[in-house]
Amino acid sequence: MDMLMSQIEARDNAEDLHSVHRLCQTSAPKILSEFKPNLIIAIGGGGYVPARILRSFLKQPGSPNIPIQAIGLSLYEALGEDPVEEPGTKVTRTQWLDLSSLEMANLIGKKILVVDEVDDTRTTLDYAIRELQKDVETAAREQGRTDELANTQFSIFVLHNKDKPKKGQLPSEMLDNGRYLAAVTVGDEWICYPWEATDIEEHDRFAAAQKK
Repeated sequence: MDMLMSQIEARDNAEDLHSVHRLCQTSAPKILSEFKPNLIIAIGGGGYVPARILRSFLKQPGSPNIPIQAIGLSLYEALGEDPVEEPGTKVTRTQWLDLSSLEMANLIGKKILVVDEVDDTRTTLDYAIRELQKDVETAAREQGRTDELANTQFSIFVLHNKDKPKKGQLPSEMLDNGRYLAAVTVGDEWICYPWEATDIEEHDRFAAAQKK
């Protein structure tokens, strides 16, 4: 049995691109009707592909595509010789919006949908929302646009939420107002996504076998 097969078996769940596509498709109507985003921020690397797929389903006739901006955050770390990464304890920025440019100014007064692939310990999402809100407030003060802050609204979409105690916290007003959406809630199992695979044919074969 090759490395990929053994690592997926140990972690229980492999997702193929078709499944990811369907999860985005079935979630889009709720996002359109309740979140009404006019900007998407994808958390890299796992949020890039879902964000791009989701945008196709959020496209409205006669309207432009919703812009996607990207931030990079890393919480996972490789342990020893294990090819599978495990959650770490510290969030590291690998890419961020430029506070001195129009990137941050474009967030002021917008309905912003933050997209990631999985809500595991919630540490990454906690960091992303907290830091983005802080930077938007700073940009609004610097540009004399604090009156628009009340219109700035963050929502979250993830493909999978793991049903487990969370280390991170999200704003209560976000959760209380339903601005958090997980396409599927699963147990505390390892999920291997197609963009993590080094052998996509083997990954897809295993994902198909799991569905039988």
